[in-house]
Amino acid sequence: MQIPLNIDLKGKTAVVTGGGGILCSVMSEALAACGAKVAILDLRKEAAEAVAARIVADGGTAMGLSCNVLERESLEAAEKQVVAAFGPCDILINGAGGNNPKGTTSNETMSKADLANQDPAVKTFFDLDPKGVEFVFSLNFLGTLLPTQVFSRRMAEGGHGVIINISSMNAFRPLTKIPAYSAAKAAVSNFTQWLAVHMAPMGIRVNAIAPGFFLTDQNRSLLTTPDGGLTPRSHKILSHTPMGRFGEPSDLLGTLLWLTDDKAAGFITGTVIPIDGGFAAYSGV
Repeated sequence: MQIPLNIDLKGKTAVVTGGGGILCSVMSEALAACGAKVAILDLRKEAAEAVAARIVADGGTAMGLSCNVLERESLEAAEKQVVAAFGPCDILINGAGGNNPKGTTSNETMSKADLANQDPAVKTFFDLDPKGVEFVFSLNFLGTLLPTQVFSRRMAEGGHGVIINISSMNAFRPLTKIPAYSAAKAAVSNFTQWLAVHMAPMGIRVNAIAPGFFLTDQNRSLLTTPDGGLTPRSHKILSHTPMGRFGEPSDLLGTLLWLTDDKAAGFITGTVIPIDGGFAAYSGV
């Protein structure tokens, strides 16, 4: 694959959670193209192994592992396999995350009709399921905290390491309909800053990337119609994006590789960098 920055990650071990997804699989391939040994962790073992197979076919070094980022035992088992095969983790990308319909409202704003809603297909603010909201927070926040606890211990022992969390543009400006996801990603951004301060004496840099709108398996049905056209929500998004398009996975790679390189970003920690085509900066006027 073509990479935007020529950095040397030879001898480094990278771990990417959620690595079987569209965005994190491209990140994994970029890290491998720069010489890192990459462990792709995903709840779906076949997805992780498929990414690893592509990397190996291109001459890189990778392995795909099944892992649940919400279960410490699963993470610890994966960490042992990574260390045995590649050595301790030097670069951790916390990419696992997502939303849940139970933490999502049907309408963008409340109306009088919501107060009398009897339609089970319509989910108002008052119908949000606490368990669904809890799941979204767990997946995004605990799904960042737990892998960091497991994979950063050896970083701390060695006195160096890089952690990159995946936040969201929603953390800067919450979107309608998805209160749980927006709030959970805000928590990831806040945790990134806290962890950067906490880990600084141990030689570990912690930053976050906050993607804007990218077409993924999780949001494709919300942003595109069955015939490949754009939904009304997509038109609103693009009209509010100064660059006038959705992001491509490759748009994330320059920032990702820059943050992993100690020579280029050795004094950068505690940042949350939006990659959103200007969405968060635009007031709409």
